[in-house]
Amino acid sequence: MDLQPMDVIKPIHLSSKELDETQSFTTVEMGKLWVTYVGNSMSSQILKYFLQHCEDQYIRTLLENGLALSKDFMQKIEEFLKKENFPIPAGFTEDDVNLGAPRLYEDDFYPHYLKYAAKVGLSLYAVAIPLFMRKDIKDFFIYCNECTNIFIGQINNVLMEKKLIAKPPIIPTPEGPDFIKKQSYLNGFVGDVRPLNALEIMHLYDNIENNTTSNALLLGFYQTVKDEKIKDLFKRGLDMTTKAVKQYTEKLHAEHLGTPSFIDHLVTTSTIPPFSDKIMLFHKVDMFSMKIRAFGNSLAVNGRRDLGLLYGRTLINIGLFVDDGANILIDKEWIESPPKAFERE
Repeated sequence: MDLQPMDVIKPIHLSSKELDETQSFTTVEMGKLWVTYVGNSMSSQILKYFLQHCEDQYIRTLLENGLALSKDFMQKIEEFLKKENFPIPAGFTEDDVNLGAPRLYEDDFYPHYLKYAAKVGLSLYAVAIPLFMRKDIKDFFIYCNECTNIFIGQINNVLMEKKLIAKPPIIPTPEGPDFIKKQSYLNGFVGDVRPLNALEIMHLYDNIENNTTSNALLLGFYQTVKDEKIKDLFKRGLDMTTKAVKQYTEKLHAEHLGTPSFIDHLVTTSTIPPFSDKIMLFHKVDMFSMKIRAFGNSLAVNGRRDLGLLYGRTLINIGLFVDDGANILIDKEWIESPPKAFERE
């Protein structure tokens, strides 16, 4: 199917023009350029290490594409920032990775990681694009969005071809419109509990997929982190994530629907750290922060009270984890502040 948006959307010709590159950054443009740069500086160091230990040619190409996109996005952001005399974020550097460390993850883990990281990128771009005023920056993030969508397509193709992932569940096709007639539609604990609907299934599946990847990554970090306080936090994150996956899996299994599986077996037994404690802690605080958005989206389309309570409890636990992780980052002076408003008092 040949899809061309402008075949459907009529152009509108206004006398006024979109803000061009001579205009100063708005807070949206400043903030999203900053966070995208920092995130990709982290990803580039992670992917450089993964490439040191990858034998599968298709997965290696995925890693090379991911690294190329991170470098490309960073280079373009640097150009924007330099034109505005805006300081380049410190981000993460080669000091945060030990390329000589032994293998920590098997090749089959990498596509799962890349998919999760790419989904995080898409969520950042999608929120920001409607708020951009400068055309050049809006076009850049549309470019980031398009590149990442193509990349996720490649990742899914490799995951499916190598049978590394379970397809999302299939349910019967409706015979026609089905209007909700009873308040019992919202039941989840007692009484007449209806089957899960397609949106609820989709978000349960997505949250399981994200959390199984997060759990495996965190397991590798837990094995290799040096700081005992961070190690304790990682253990807490492992327990929380494992419990969440089991709870969401039970909901789908109760409906006889398939689910993604844990991929912890793709973590080796190495205890030699390939990454600095700083980048590992930042990475997990960042990933858990993104879970807040994912569970918020799940709550927004949920119609059963049992799922709402489950997501609500998870959000509280994630919020506490992120807060404790952020406190450690601040105590160690490992975290940069995003651009902030002028302090007038």
